[in-house]
Amino acid sequence: MAQKPSIPKGTRDFSPSEVFKRNYIFDIVKKHFQTFGFQPIETPSFENSDTLMGKYGDEGDRLIFKILNSGDYLNKVDDATYGSKNSNALTSKISEKALRYDLTVPFARYVVMHQNEIDFPFKRYQIQPVWRADRPQKGRFREFFQCDADVVGSDSLLQEIELVQLYDAVFTDLKLEGVNIKLNNRKILSGIAEVIGAKDLLIDFTVALDKLDKIGEEGVKKEMAERGLTPEAIAKVEPLFSLSGSNLEQLQALKDLLKDSETGSKGVEELTYIVSTVEELGLQSAKLSIDVTLARGLNYYTGAIFEVGAPEGVKMGSIGGGGRYDDLTGIFGLKDVSGVGISFGLDRIYLVLEELGLFPESIDQSLQVLCLNFGDKEALASLKLVSALRKNGVKSDVYPSNAKINKQFKYANNRNVPYVISIGENELAENAFVVKHMESGKQQTYALDAVLDFVAKL
Repeated sequence: MAQKPSIPKGTRDFSPSEVFKRNYIFDIVKKHFQTFGFQPIETPSFENSDTLMGKYGDEGDRLIFKILNSGDYLNKVDDATYGSKNSNALTSKISEKALRYDLTVPFARYVVMHQNEIDFPFKRYQIQPVWRADRPQKGRFREFFQCDADVVGSDSLLQEIELVQLYDAVFTDLKLEGVNIKLNNRKILSGIAEVIGAKDLLIDFTVALDKLDKIGEEGVKKEMAERGLTPEAIAKVEPLFSLSGSNLEQLQALKDLLKDSETGSKGVEELTYIVSTVEELGLQSAKLSIDVTLARGLNYYTGAIFEVGAPEGVKMGSIGGGGRYDDLTGIFGLKDVSGVGISFGLDRIYLVLEELGLFPESIDQSLQVLCLNFGDKEALASLKLVSALRKNGVKSDVYPSNAKINKQFKYANNRNVPYVISIGENELAENAFVVKHMESGKQQTYALDAVLDFVAKL
């Protein structure tokens, strides 16, 4: 008995309807990337392990899929390493490559390798799959697409403002109104760690803080304590959980809190400029809000950080995020090149659009016209007609066999075809074709040399 096939957890097959819907999102995102002046690149699906490891923090490193070396990969492992059962030591011996975890670090590697070919500031977009060894759940997959837009070679805060506008433009075009673009700054987090006396525990502080929406205030406090923060430090953090008022009012409160921290004050100054400028320019449908608990626990962010939440009432994690990473290319030897970028979470955006019924009704209409097959002579006439329709951009086809008419109509219904054309013996004699509108049941006859009259009514 043949083994029943399966796919790995956290991966998916996509039906034609699902692919059409995904491409709908891709096309809108890509359109706005290009409108905002971004250029496309692509990078390999896997990178050298040392390119990826150490760039995402301990938690991120654990989620990187490693690729076994080719051939007898255990041959080069000494007995002591093999017998130690130390996975980290063993992995470095048997795996030199890994699937990319995101698109940002590979992009930084690309910039360093191609720096003499690039015109700075370099605005690039990239739409490709990434892989994470995460626990699968709703909206969280092990293989998924990211849609990134980044600018490197400019430290101007105009880039952050433009990225807020880009988010707003894309989600407005997707009819996904009311998304919440949350904004913070790593300098503010560094300043908070400094004023509460936890400067040396910045990473532990931000990793715990970043989990607020998942484990709640008490969970965050407990994790901070487990990570070494003192009760006094945690008590000083508490007011941040209930910061309220307008964006500018919250920034004023942060300014007062961080007045003794040069780094923190700089972060407040940067956010104030971004927020006040965006408010002056206005947004089409998105909301911009300060969220001082937003940490986005990736080590490479150094300035503004973004996270986009779905509209109220939709239970979904973030559908986009990003930030500024002044030091990222320096890891690969290219110093003093600032960058900032954002990502769109395609799969979660898909789920939100599906839940809210925001996909166009005709989006999965892969065939507009089906010609029935009544025999060889009639099929030849149908093929000529279909060729003319295709030249005019009409998605059309001929049923491939002279099957029972009921079967052919059933096929048309299953494919959601709006128009069915008949060229039978009588139509052939009269040099005509009959069009049936499947929804209304109405029929209309056209001359075979008047195809454009039919096309005009589609």
